[in-house]
Amino acid sequence: MSAPPVAGTSTPILDRDGRPHRAFNPFDNGSRRPSSTGPLNRRGTRALVGLALPVLVLVLWQWVTSAGIVAPYQLPSPASVWNAAVDLAERNLLAPYVAISTQRVLIGFAIGSAIGLLLGAVVGLSRLGDALLAPTLGAIRAVPSLAWVPLLILWMKIGEDSKITLIAIGAFFPVYTTVASALRHVDPHLVEAGRAYGLRGVRLFSGVQLPAVLPSVVSGLRLALAQSWLFLVAAELIASSMGLGFLLMESGNNGRVDRIILAIILLALLGKLTDSLIGLAEKYLLKRWA
Repeated sequence: MSAPPVAGTSTPILDRDGRPHRAFNPFDNGSRRPSSTGPLNRRGTRALVGLALPVLVLVLWQWVTSAGIVAPYQLPSPASVWNAAVDLAERNLLAPYVAISTQRVLIGFAIGSAIGLLLGAVVGLSRLGDALLAPTLGAIRAVPSLAWVPLLILWMKIGEDSKITLIAIGAFFPVYTTVASALRHVDPHLVEAGRAYGLRGVRLFSGVQLPAVLPSVVSGLRLALAQSWLFLVAAELIASSMGLGFLLMESGNNGRVDRIILAIILLALLGKLTDSLIGLAEKYLLKRWA
């Protein structure tokens, strides 16, 4: 490995294999690795392939219910679930339930992810921060989600604050863990190169270290978002009068299996939609930084 370049020179930055380092090299204009042109790399083809399994499940579901293999009170038909959705929509309940649950998830996810990114950076970049914070946060991470519910209700009462706080706790740990772990394993030669160009502190973090761990950060955000939906259901099952979690609890108490399945399908669709939005943001960030 050659010595780091001196600031202001045009010496290329090399990776471990002696090739120009694309993550931090303004002088490399070489050709990129050719992208695959297979059929599965086309957006339309991938979308059709992705729909194949849900369609197959829907067809199998319809066949099982229409053939009488499973009793309707155990597994209602797709038409029954659709009628339950129409009934809730006509009573002006479906849209508010979806809206309030989505709002809770997005606010809690934003708060938890921001704190997770901050503390993950402190633990990943500072030995003192690692020694001081990592053991305690590791112990708190092992606490089950439902264990927080009675404490948050006592502290914050049954309101939005307790629900959003619980969701933020769920979103915090995936981001914190992935960011801290990724920053510990950033290529030291890349950091040395950044310092050779005069980058220190926040500029070094935002210009070199954060772009280097960007794929790990996005993976942590996706895990955090999925965890947020899980914690939402935990919050709304116990202390709520609106939302998809409340719909699950109320439907279970009333034996409305059609509404239970409807709530599960809506949670799956909303989770996939929000995950896709992070996927779009990932493409932009990778194009911008990585």
